[in-house]
Amino acid sequence: VTDINDNAPRFPAASKNISIAESSLPGTRFPLEGASDADIGSNAQLSYTMSPSEYFALDDKSAGEYLKSLFLVLTHPLDRESVSEHRLVLTASDGGRPALTGTVQLVISVLDANDNAPQFNQSVYKVQLPEDSVEGTLVARVAATDPDEGINQEFSYSIVSSVPASQRDAFNIDPRTGEIRLTGLLDFEDVRQHELQIQARDKGTPPLSGHCSVILEVVDVNDN
Repeated sequence: VTDINDNAPRFPAASKNISIAESSLPGTRFPLEGASDADIGSNAQLSYTMSPSEYFALDDKSAGEYLKSLFLVLTHPLDRESVSEHRLVLTASDGGRPALTGTVQLVISVLDANDNAPQFNQSVYKVQLPEDSVEGTLVARVAATDPDEGINQEFSYSIVSSVPASQRDAFNIDPRTGEIRLTGLLDFEDVRQHELQIQARDKGTPPLSGHCSVILEVVDVNDN
């Protein structure tokens, strides 16, 4: 019985999910499972092509007359924040005349790396408070965002320094909400301006930080 090319190449599934960390370096290779063809001879000799991609290339190394080792090769650094998923089509063509083809969709999910520090919505917050403000008064509410995801996106606020340093304990910040409140007393005749350096530090590995300044002008009241 002489074989005719009546069987198209078939992949194990219609789609394949692949997860790749966005910190992966160009040149990293990921093995792919090839197709099979029930025919024989040249009718079963397969070649592979992949839809064009800026980030990935196909490498097929012949391992025998009818066997090929397939690898997906990263050619460009990934950025989950700009493209979180890539969809490519891998096509297998046999050696028949005419050739028959089979396809599989590669669904590539980019896993987040902690490559973004928290960013405040403004670098300097300027506020005024009268010197007779009581403890617990809201000084300012700072806000930051982090475009990463998961634990890389979680961060907390803290006061890292103050000018003058002797007045550091006069202020407290809520690590979750970014609300800064008075925990001491203000005195225009003693200190007319306070400057706080605020940090937002995420929980990634390694952790990244963003910073802003809060400048508080103390307003004089007639207390003398």
